Amino acid sequence: MSGCSRNGHDLRAGPPPQEVMDTLPEEFTRYGSPVHAQPGLSEGSGELQHLGFLPVTLFLAIYVIIVRGNALIVLAVASSQTLHTPMYFFLGPFSLLEIGYTSNIAPQLLRSFLEGRETISLVSCLFQFYLFASLAAAECLLLSAMSYDCYLAICHPLHYPALMSTLLCGCLAAGTWFCGFSFSAFILALAAHLPLFPGSREIDHYFCDFAPVVGLFCGDVRVMWGAGVSISGFLTLAPFLLIVTSYAFILRTVLPVPSGRGKQKAFSTCFSHLSAVGVFYGTLIVVYVAPTDHMAPFLRKAFSVLYTVFTPMVNPIIYSLKNQEVKGALLRLWGQLIPGHTPQRGIRQLLTSS
Repeated sequence: MSGCSRNGHDLRAGPPPQEVMDTLPEEFTRYGSPVHAQPGLSEGSGELQHLGFLPVTLFLAIYVIIVRGNALIVLAVASSQTLHTPMYFFLGPFSLLEIGYTSNIAPQLLRSFLEGRETISLVSCLFQFYLFASLAAAECLLLSAMSYDCYLAICHPLHYPALMSTLLCGCLAAGTWFCGFSFSAFILALAAHLPLFPGSREIDHYFCDFAPVVGLFCGDVRVMWGAGVSISGFLTLAPFLLIVTSYAFILRTVLPVPSGRGKQKAFSTCFSHLSAVGVFYGTLIVVYVAPTDHMAPFLRKAFSVLYTVFTPMVNPIIYSLKNQEVKGALLRLWGQLIPGHTPQRGIRQLLTSS
């Protein structure tokens, strides 16, 4: 890689000698070595600056909707006794994950728009990527755990309370978060021995995704790239296959049921989760799987941002509109938060604005 050289020294061969180091700008450092000045990275959000306050208003409104909607789901699950069951246990961790997922990216974008600066420090960029990758992996695993919960509830209703205990729910939820953060830390640790690109560094993206972060380093990045692609592929496809398998068993159990009301009740149990899976993997395929060579770079980056905000925004709507227990808990919670308003009117306004 020709870009990994400075003053005739190939950085892939190891740290440059002192006479070469003396010619490097102060901001250049090797990740993991002592830093004298924080390296500045330029983010590619300049295409939106000419739109004025429109991007700020749009992203701020979306961010408020996401935080408010998911926070209400968390409060409803925590405050309602009717939702203290394994079936609704995962909604709390899932909504918290969505809040953290968006809060990792939206505030940085808003700051860039407001201040007119497109720079982010190296540490902030790597931390943003770490949280993004960890929470995305945790969401895939959590969706598969929720599909297993639906499978037990429909296919083994008599043994469901014993099989899906509160302890097992807690272990599954904690395990998804632990695996997501652990695998992402391993990918990031592979970059510890790689030198950074010398001179100016630019991320042609709105946030620090995997490919732009790998582009910050030179040398032999094949191990980091291969490990990242392999781990992300496994953490995406394996949960998806588990979800498909769970719903295959659910269909096999529900279709022979003669009663139309029984089928409707069974499908309504997993409708919200199936909708969330469709939205999550649908946007995932559009952003990372579908061919985008014919797209303008601006549209590719815009779809990536859509992936980080669309799913967290619609999930509270999905779980509140089609689930009577969650809707009832939100009605009661709204009445407790704002006693002067009728719950029905308040929650209707909330869902309309979301």
